Amino acid sequence: MPNTPELAEQYLMHTGRRLPVTFVRGEGCLLYDEEGKEYLDLVAGIAVNVLGHAHPDIAHALSGQARTLIHTSNLYFTRPQVELARRLVELSFPSRVFLCNSGAEANEAAIKIARKWGTQNRDGAFEIITSVGSFHGRTLATVTAGGQHKYSDPFKPLPDGFVHVPYNDLEAIKAATTDKTVAVLLEPVMGEIGIIPAAKGYLEGVRKWCDEKNVLLILDEVQTGIARTGKWFAYQHHGITPDVMTLAKGLGGGVPIGACLASPKADVFEPGDHGSTFGGNPLACTVALSVLAVIERDGLVGHAAEMGELLNGVLQGLGAKEVRGLGLMQAAEFAEPHAKAFQEHCLEAGLIINAVDENSIRLVPPLIITAEEIDRAQGIMHKVLDVG
Repeated sequence: MPNTPELAEQYLMHTGRRLPVTFVRGEGCLLYDEEGKEYLDLVAGIAVNVLGHAHPDIAHALSGQARTLIHTSNLYFTRPQVELARRLVELSFPSRVFLCNSGAEANEAAIKIARKWGTQNRDGAFEIITSVGSFHGRTLATVTAGGQHKYSDPFKPLPDGFVHVPYNDLEAIKAATTDKTVAVLLEPVMGEIGIIPAAKGYLEGVRKWCDEKNVLLILDEVQTGIARTGKWFAYQHHGITPDVMTLAKGLGGGVPIGACLASPKADVFEPGDHGSTFGGNPLACTVALSVLAVIERDGLVGHAAEMGELLNGVLQGLGAKEVRGLGLMQAAEFAEPHAKAFQEHCLEAGLIINAVDENSIRLVPPLIITAEEIDRAQGIMHKVLDVG
């Protein structure tokens, strides 16, 4: 019988290049392949598995809710949906919540909110200022919002209404703002291109500018949210509050879910404006509530900050040109283009890292990672570099 990669070659669309391993089981920060080989996971499903693999609380929430109620649609109320929305608002800022299935869907909702808000408050303004190199999803609108031509150019003509400026450049945002501008959409830490945090004072300046010009500030916290940076949400490092915030990834601990939070100023959706068949279903919401409860119970917000400092120190010792990050979002950029080879050698040695390009690696491990596991990762990386 053909092996899994051969079957994938035949039956799956070729939308990405996969590394040569098939995982069958996980526990905590560890994964196991078909041959039983153990791997230490520093990628966590790309910042998704915040509680690691097969966490007992998630398993309990899944099994219990699956035996009770999985799906009803949004024609009716369910308790888990309302409880999750309330919990997210309590942890963040006064707002109301739209629940969906992914980060791209959450950002689509944010874009639609901005456009309707612009119709009501800025004479039909619809343009959104975003960053070069950003990533907001793979739908046609969100891939256009993201400032990466390699992802958007194959799908031209693209939707109108997005203006891209350099990240961490407040003056560029000011220069790009016109009567057509309705919002600024930013990641507090740019994730997909290799962990680039907002510079000191940048988000504060953008918030002030948005207030002066009466445009919305939308923060994409799909990757940074849910304790990833050592705060519940990355904007809390900056003493500001967005008008709209999007979440996904870590919120479900591995179960697909997304959320868009809109402050009273931006809360313009009315019945019929937007919707989702599966969004906010009882299964995903119950799991998300469990994820939030475990993070709070086990002190993982502070733990992420502490472990992030350790991980940053490990990367500093790799001889990289630059190390950058916040909490358990860390990256190293090498002077030489050997990041992908480094990723492959680490995989062979039982360590999972993510090469975002030829020069940079990204580490976004489970929030439950321990100092001992970081020491283990350090040993593997140093051994690989010595061999390489």
